[in-house]
Amino acid sequence: MKNYIAILLLLVGTTSVLAQGYSGKGDQKFQVGANLQDNGTGITASYDYGLGENISIGATSSYSLGIGSGLDSGARERFDAKARFSAHLGPVMGVSDRFDLYPGLDLGLKNFGFHTGARYFFSEGFGVFTELGFPIARYDTGDLRPAEELHNQFTINLGASFNFL
Repeated sequence: MKNYIAILLLLVGTTSVLAQGYSGKGDQKFQVGANLQDNGTGITASYDYGLGENISIGATSSYSLGIGSGLDSGARERFDAKARFSAHLGPVMGVSDRFDLYPGLDLGLKNFGFHTGARYFFSEGFGVFTELGFPIARYDTGDLRPAEELHNQFTINLGASFNFL
């Protein structure tokens, strides 16, 4: 029995050493999940590449699959893509290596915005994430139709995060 407990502790300890929320320059993360907002839900995917100890750049894209009834929207309103810059605070805060908190800025097709997210890795390659995003400056400042509000308002993203070593 003692041998089983020792092996289990060794495996858990090894896994926690390898699980990294953000590991600095060269770090690569891919995330896929759900995008939730008023009058629409859809899918989102993002990629981040570590430029330095606490800085990454990347891209994110979302597409609304289910939209509110009565909304007249085409692919243009349903789709959004953004370039992003993030500052990773997990290593600075001194929390677990498995956890990362990252605020950042987005430059997208519909607006200039802000995001803040958190991710937690259970193993070397797999974790979960959540992000909150909102526009700082919209490109179209007039009265927007409800379909034009898609991806141009407060959004919540959540899903799975994958570590590319």
